[in-house]
Amino acid sequence: MKKIVFAVMSAVALMALSSCSKSNKVQKGEFTQEAGKLKIAMEVGYPPFEYYAEDGKTPAGFDVELGKEIAKRLGLEAEFLDVAWDGIFAGLTTDRYDVVMSAATITPERQAAYDFSQPYIGNGQALILQKDSTLPWNKPEDAAGKKIGYQAETTSDFFIEKYAAAHNFEFIPCEYDKVMNAYDDLKFGRIDCVISDNLVSVSYLNVPNSEFKRVWTGVPDEYFGVCMKQGNKVLQDKINKVIDDMKADGTMAKIYIKIFGEDLSDSIK
Repeated sequence: MKKIVFAVMSAVALMALSSCSKSNKVQKGEFTQEAGKLKIAMEVGYPPFEYYAEDGKTPAGFDVELGKEIAKRLGLEAEFLDVAWDGIFAGLTTDRYDVVMSAATITPERQAAYDFSQPYIGNGQALILQKDSTLPWNKPEDAAGKKIGYQAETTSDFFIEKYAAAHNFEFIPCEYDKVMNAYDDLKFGRIDCVISDNLVSVSYLNVPNSEFKRVWTGVPDEYFGVCMKQGNKVLQDKINKVIDDMKADGTMAKIYIKIFGEDLSDSIK
């Protein structure tokens, strides 16, 4: 009996040791969810800020370039997670990732629930038509009674609702999960125009044989920042310092030029 009991006890001990040695428990970093990593959530479908490269699986774009540089300067590896926009901020609360970098506008409502870095780029809205359109439009209210496409739950959505109310006109709302789908429908004439971030319109306008034209640009009145869970002051301070350093050493300007074709440093002054 003793021999059997000893064998069983030995087996249990070995299993325990094996379990410990093969533990999948993630070690929490000093100011991140996982040691050695900066987990960055973004909705990959919002060019030129975030989109997939030609291989269909590698994230690319302005926020990707910026995220990699921030992570490198923090001594961390950037890990990008593709998250649906309608739940992207909630994932911070449940510690699914460290930050949201997805052309996230700093708003009072969001600041009440989350912390933000300093702004890293400024933006306004734009009205986009088909390139060959003969519509004499030069402002959003010209689209009264027409189909206006925009991405739902974004500042474009909030902007057009407020703008329509202020200028007393009605329109046919055409909401999309991804802004690229709005541009696709405009290309095929399924909607009359698109309201989108002016910085997003760049990727559709500044390409050979673009099928679109911009007929109105609003005053820059919104600023994008790195969003994070409230209370992580260490991470917030570190990211703010990195952004300051990137401005000072010219790295931020280089990323602007690489993605947008021009230095947009003045957009956040």
